[in-house]
Amino acid sequence: MTPPQGMLPIRNQVIDMDIEELEIRDFIAAQRPFDQLPAEELVTTVEAVTVRYVRRESEIAEAEQGEPALSLVRSGAVELRAESGELLARLGEGDLLGYRASAHELAQGHHYVALEDSLLYRLPASIVDRLCDEHSQIAWFLAPTGAGRLRDAVRHHEQSSDSPLNLTDTRLGDLLSREPIHLPPTASIRQAAEVMSEQKVSSMLVVEDGMLFGVLTDRDLRLRVIAAGLDYESALSDVMTLAPVTASVDTNAYDALLTMARHRIHHLPVVEENRVAGVVTASDFIERHTTSSVYLAADIHRQDTVDTLADIAGRLPLLVRNLAAAGASAERTQRIVTGIADALAIRLLELAELTLGAPPVDYAWVVAGSQARGEFTIASDQDNALILDDAYDPDQHGAYFEALAHFVCDGLARCGQPHCPGDVMATNPEWREPLSNWQSRFVHWIDNPDPTALMHGCTFFDLRHLYGDAALSAALRSSLLERTRGNSIFLSHLTGNALTRQPPLGFFRNFVLSGGRDEAGVLDLKHAGVVPIVELARVYALAGGIDEVNTRERLKAAANTDELSDSGARDLGDALTFLADTRFRHQARQLEAGIEPDSLVAPDTLSRFERGHLKDAFAIVRTMQRSLAQRFGR
Repeated sequence: MTPPQGMLPIRNQVIDMDIEELEIRDFIAAQRPFDQLPAEELVTTVEAVTVRYVRRESEIAEAEQGEPALSLVRSGAVELRAESGELLARLGEGDLLGYRASAHELAQGHHYVALEDSLLYRLPASIVDRLCDEHSQIAWFLAPTGAGRLRDAVRHHEQSSDSPLNLTDTRLGDLLSREPIHLPPTASIRQAAEVMSEQKVSSMLVVEDGMLFGVLTDRDLRLRVIAAGLDYESALSDVMTLAPVTASVDTNAYDALLTMARHRIHHLPVVEENRVAGVVTASDFIERHTTSSVYLAADIHRQDTVDTLADIAGRLPLLVRNLAAAGASAERTQRIVTGIADALAIRLLELAELTLGAPPVDYAWVVAGSQARGEFTIASDQDNALILDDAYDPDQHGAYFEALAHFVCDGLARCGQPHCPGDVMATNPEWREPLSNWQSRFVHWIDNPDPTALMHGCTFFDLRHLYGDAALSAALRSSLLERTRGNSIFLSHLTGNALTRQPPLGFFRNFVLSGGRDEAGVLDLKHAGVVPIVELARVYALAGGIDEVNTRERLKAAANTDELSDSGARDLGDALTFLADTRFRHQARQLEAGIEPDSLVAPDTLSRFERGHLKDAFAIVRTMQRSLAQRFGR
C-alpha cells in the first residue's frame, strides 16, 4: 500500500526498522512531556507514530489526513500565523504543534507554515487522548495555553524549596501555642509576678473584657518596680506599658520580627479582630527558625550612623546568594529584601530626625514602585516621596524637609539603593508636597490621563506608607481608589498604557522572538515578562477599588470581584512566579560571578525546561492582555 502524499512509514524497506524505531524512541523520550512516560508506554506510543516530511513554505493542515494529530518537530522550523498573517509563534526542534498543543489551535484562521524543510513525528488524537486520560503528567502539560504545565512546574519548585518553617509564609497565629496569660488592670504587681512564675512566662498581658490595655514584662518588673522601690501591691495599671505595639494573627512572622527590631521590643502581643489572642517573643522565632536576614534587619535598627548602616547593607548580596543556594523562591526573597530596604529607610528617617530635630509639621514617608509592592530586588533603585500635613508652609518648613529628604535618599544610595534615574524621590520638590496638593495631582492624572500622567500615575498608584503619620497616606489612598473605581474612561487609558508592553512570543534557537522578527541578544525578563503582569494587576485593582498594592494580593483580591476570573488570577500568579524565579536565579548567578545583577538573560543560557515554561508564561500574559483589552479597551 502506497502511503499518503507527504507521509513516510516508520517501517521502511531501506532503513533498518529497529534502528529507526530506536532513534524515534530516544528522541521522543528526551522531550517533555513524553519523558514522564514509563518505558512500556513509551514503546506503545512510538508504535503509533507516523513521520511526516514538510517542504519549506508549505502549509501544514493537521486535519487533512483525517484524524487530527499532535506533532513533535524533529527537525526544521514551523511558524504559527493568524489569518491576518501575524506571527503568533515559531517552533523548532522538540516543540509541539497541532492537537491539544495550545489553545491557539481553536482560533479561526490560525494555521501552520513550514519555515524550513521540516520533519514531524505525529501522534493520532485518539492516542493523545488516551495518554492524557491515563497519565496526569501528560494531561497537565497539554492543558490549554500551558497553564496546567506551568502551574505544575511552579508547584514542584515550591515543594522542593519548602523549609520546615519559612518566616515569610508563617502567620503569627500559627505560632501561638497556648491561650493568652492575662490579668485585669486592677490586679496587683505581686499577683502578676506570681502568675508569671507559675506559668513560666516572661510577660503578662493586661486585659479587660477581651481588650488589650497593656503589657508587663520581666524587664518592667526589674526597672519599674524593684529598682524604683514600688509597692508590690500597686495596680498593674501603674507600671504596665500602655497601648503596646501589636500585630494581627494574619501578620507574617518575618514582618513581625522587623516590627520588634524597629521598636526594640522582645514581646509582641497578637490580636484577632481587636481581641487579644496571645503573645510571641523573639525566642519563639529563633527556636523555630534561625535566619541571617532576621539578624541583619535587627542590626539595622541598632545603628547610629550612615556609615555603619552602609556596612550592614553591604551584606545583602551575600544573603541573596545564600537564599538562592537554599532554594528560596523569588517571592520570599523579594519580601525579605523589601523588609531590609524598609528597615534601612526607617532607621535613616529616625537618624535624620535626631540630627535635624523634631519635624515642624506631621509628614508621611511613602515608597512607590517595586518597594511599595513588596517586590524589591537586589537590582532595584529607590522610589519614594513625602506627603506633608496641610499646615506645611514652604518658607518656614521647606528647608527642614529638603534636608530630611537628602539625608535619607543619599543615605539609601550609600546603602546600595541607587538614586532613581527618573528622579522619583523625595529630594525632588515635585514629590514633596502637602496632602491637598497630592490629592489635586491625583485628580488631574485620573481626569486627564495623557502619557505623562499615566507614567507618573503608574508609579504613585502603587503607594505604601512607611513612616510618619499614617493618616496622611491613608487619606491619599482612599481618595485615589474612590476616583478610579468604575471610571471607564480612565481605565480605558490605563489599559492602553498597560498593553504597550507585550511579552515576546517565545524563543527560537538562540533568539528572542518578538513582533514577527528575530532579535539577537537578550530577553529583558523584567520589562518583557514581570512588568506586564504588574500592570494588569494594577488595572484590576483600581477598577475594583482594591486597596492591595502587592501584585499577587491584587490578583487574589480581583478574583473575588467581577474584574477577573479565579482561573485567570491563578494563571497570572503562576506566570509571575515562574518569570520572577527565573529572573532571580539569573541574578543570583550574576552575584556569584561578581557581576552587577540585571534582568537581561541570553536565550542560550536557558535550559529547554525554562524556555518551554517561559513560553507558557508569555502565552498566558498575552491571552490576559487580550481579555483586558476587550473589557476596557477603546
